Amino acid sequence: MRQDQFESLQKRAEQLVDLFIHESDPDKWPGAGIEPANMEKGTRGDRYWCKKDAVATLACAQRIVSLVDAVRAKTSGGEVTPGAVVDDDGDLEADVQAAEKEAARMIETAKKKAVPHGKP
Repeated sequence: MRQDQFESLQKRAEQLVDLFIHESDPDKWPGAGIEPANMEKGTRGDRYWCKKDAVATLACAQRIVSLVDAVRAKTSGGEVTPGAVVDDDGDLEADVQAAEKEAARMIETAKKKAVPHGKP
């Protein structure tokens, strides 16, 4: 899994938790403030559907959080396994380190070949 995917999953879980908080507010459900015995059949059904929808949102968030946790566990070992977060910049970083090492070697070679001041 790429780092950007991992971060997107974390963001999506947060969005779904925010949505669950909104959807699970009983004051916003149909029939709010009415005793169940006094509700019409349609109102009770709509209220039940709102509860189920909120629970489905939470279940989706929980599954994403479980996936994020599983990826963290696979990644924490340091080895690249299926599902682990991989650093897309890893190859670039290795190239930069190799170039820096080569530049340092070239500077040392140039210093050795340089003629010291005052000496022919």
